[in-house]
Amino acid sequence: MSEASAATAAAAEQMDIHEILKCLPHRYPFLLVDRVKEVVAGSHIVALKNVSMNEPFFPGHYPHHPVMPGVLIIEAMAQTAAILSFKTHGSSADDDSVYYFVGIDEARFKRPVMPGDQLVMEATLEMNRRGLWKFACCAKVDGQVAAEAKIMCTIKAINE
Repeated sequence: MSEASAATAAAAEQMDIHEILKCLPHRYPFLLVDRVKEVVAGSHIVALKNVSMNEPFFPGHYPHHPVMPGVLIIEAMAQTAAILSFKTHGSSADDDSVYYFVGIDEARFKRPVMPGDQLVMEATLEMNRRGLWKFACCAKVDGQVAAEAKIMCTIKAINE
């Protein structure tokens, strides 16, 4: 292992659901990150979403062939990116600010996500300038790309 790889491995941390809840303002049914396998502030994150038939959207999307809506896969990737933002910035969600989407580019859906799948979300920080964060994101199931997108977000004070 190279010195750079060893330093990155040492800097990586994991997060359980309790730590995620401290970091993100989302709650059921919109919390879409169950565990963080690896996060390196200023670099990248790998997180998990266990997709269950008990998800509130499956009875209506679609009853005869349940599929996770693409917009929720994008949201799961954005929440993953938000955790990376907060870890990089050294802060967490609070009552005075909100984390907003400001852009989604190059979004592609490659395979459906269904009950029983484990969605592995990856986000890599590409840019952080003047409060604008840009990430390359990917969501995979069993090593196959389910969705990918470039996501841009910002953290804003609620009273602005």
